[in-house]
Amino acid sequence: MALIRLYMTMSLDGYVTGPQDGLDTPMGIGGFRLFNWLDRRNDPGPSGQVYAEVMATRAVISGRRTYEHAGRWQGDHHNGVPVFVLTHDVPDDPPPGSVRYVTDVRECASQARAAAGDGDVMVHGAGAAQALLRAGQLDELELHVVPVLLGRGRRLFDHLPAEHIELDPVRRLTTPQVEDLAQHVTHMRYRIRRP
Repeated sequence: MALIRLYMTMSLDGYVTGPQDGLDTPMGIGGFRLFNWLDRRNDPGPSGQVYAEVMATRAVISGRRTYEHAGRWQGDHHNGVPVFVLTHDVPDDPPPGSVRYVTDVRECASQARAAAGDGDVMVHGAGAAQALLRAGQLDELELHVVPVLLGRGRRLFDHLPAEHIELDPVRRLTTPQVEDLAQHVTHMRYRIRRP
């Protein structure tokens, strides 16, 4: 069965966007700093390895907000894989390409797993990640932690229930010190422990 794995870049203080994010400023003020590590996505090493894994996923689940802020990825996230947008309401305009809107989190997970076959499912967006966690449908977290404190913005783990969620570390990859420290990142993968 396909694993559903969150891939999320975040600041050390837990923010996935800077303050005042919106359609005109999708990452908020200073938020694009979180993606400087992608400048090394084609290099051999940790960031290149993680990026290759991302591109090998066979389906995507995205929150509606993330999907809209990303310009709907122009209808194709990567390699034409199916994109399942978790949303509270389905818009009137038809989705482009291989995009499907889904309102039920369990149904969204089921459709994405089926579409991925023997591959994995990538999750984008704090809201989608939180919904999948609450529903017990998220299997792993791949967090790309950037050594910066944004101080404000949108946090990844807001709005979760008060219960503990136990995680088992799977791996940690750290980029070597490079001249441009803005490209430094630690990639951490955790498996969500089931009760």
